[in-house]
Amino acid sequence: MSQEMQTRPFGWKDKVGYLFGDFGNDFTFILSTMILMKFYTDVMGVSAGVVGTIMMVARFVDAFTDVTMGRLCDRSRVIPGVGKFKPWLRRMCVPVAVASFFMYQSALADWPYGAKVAYLAVTYILWGSIFYTAVNIPYGSMASTISAEPDDRQSLSTFRSVGATLAGLFVGVLLPMIAYTKVDGAEVLVGSRVTLAAGIFSLLSIVCYLLCYALTTERVVQQPRTDAPRTSTLSMLRAAVKNRALISIIAASILVLLSQLTMQNMSGYIFPDYYNNAGAQSVSTVAMTADMLLAAAVAKPLSARFGKAEVSVVSSVLACATSVLLYFLRPQSVWAFIGLQTLEWLGLGMFTMVSWALITDVIDHAELQTGVREDGSVYALYSFARKLGQAASAGLTGWLLTAIGYVSGADGGQTPQVLDGIFAITTLVPALGFALLALVLGLWYPLHKRQVAENVARLREKRERESTD
Repeated sequence: MSQEMQTRPFGWKDKVGYLFGDFGNDFTFILSTMILMKFYTDVMGVSAGVVGTIMMVARFVDAFTDVTMGRLCDRSRVIPGVGKFKPWLRRMCVPVAVASFFMYQSALADWPYGAKVAYLAVTYILWGSIFYTAVNIPYGSMASTISAEPDDRQSLSTFRSVGATLAGLFVGVLLPMIAYTKVDGAEVLVGSRVTLAAGIFSLLSIVCYLLCYALTTERVVQQPRTDAPRTSTLSMLRAAVKNRALISIIAASILVLLSQLTMQNMSGYIFPDYYNNAGAQSVSTVAMTADMLLAAAVAKPLSARFGKAEVSVVSSVLACATSVLLYFLRPQSVWAFIGLQTLEWLGLGMFTMVSWALITDVIDHAELQTGVREDGSVYALYSFARKLGQAASAGLTGWLLTAIGYVSGADGGQTPQVLDGIFAITTLVPALGFALLALVLGLWYPLHKRQVAENVARLREKRERESTD
């Protein structure tokens, strides 16, 4: 049975601590979205299509590892004074950081082609499918145990997204400055510098995970019942398929990541190749961060007034319209491109700030449907969906780059046809994702403002009945 632990009240310490958790996540995650494909195409000499395929295949491994980790979290016993989910952060922070560092070993560039492909596959699966899963599933599940109040959870969602934004700023600004150099007027990626940056970011991720562990408190805990029959994973999946709220938020997650990660993956090509200005990528990151912080400031009051899903629909339409406008205007100035793209990032930022609160709404809804609260399992399915979005973005980006004829290290730069293709991928793929996202949240996802309020009231009554039994 769920119970409220007698601890200090929810406050800023929890918010800042939860912020550091996603800061730690994104020191390795954003690094992979920004530079991994570029590193393996330009430094290691592996085809973009092969890299994208490996990323996509790894995500299907997550179908097993994510759900397994979620079930393991739900069945973990609560450690007195610590909680159920926090211990996993301390156990897995070092393995995930080390695995990330291993992916960027430029000293292996002279290995045979097949060996480099195999090395990428093994290290990428170890990082993303094993260790990142083992730290991220517990971290995401913690939100519903830190507080049971919807406003507190919205604050955690916002602070989590701010943590990701700050990590993106840190990585996005420093990485291009460290990793690129000018050779005969062209921007060239230096492998040894990428390896150094990966090591620095891995160490910083460990520090952030430990700060999250130290500053947050789990208050609402559910000790697993040893006398109750355990539901099988298959039964849990059958119930999930019937949960319209969960399935629709899974679809929304895939679409938003298809858009977001395509924008991030292609930043390694649009700026150094199309605009021949790798330094502009750092400026773009600063502008994106400003948009995310603006979204963080307005997301909570707007969501309280209009509803989280409703705000997300409008912001997705804004991002889609901006992407289409960019494609047709095709600004010749990189600064004009960045200026317009800030509207795209603002639209994305609004959904990002409420996305983690949306999944806690879905967890509440699932409890009312089934009578059982399985934070870890539901979050694991959501996490797996996010990784499908990552896979779709990585695979599609790699295949499209190969299809347009991108050649790493091409003498004299890419052809005009390839450059046109790079611009089209950067703008049209996100536009399609944002358009579909607006449709899913507006027409399919059922937990709009009124339904969420009803669910909160029903759960409060349920908790009061349980406390008197």
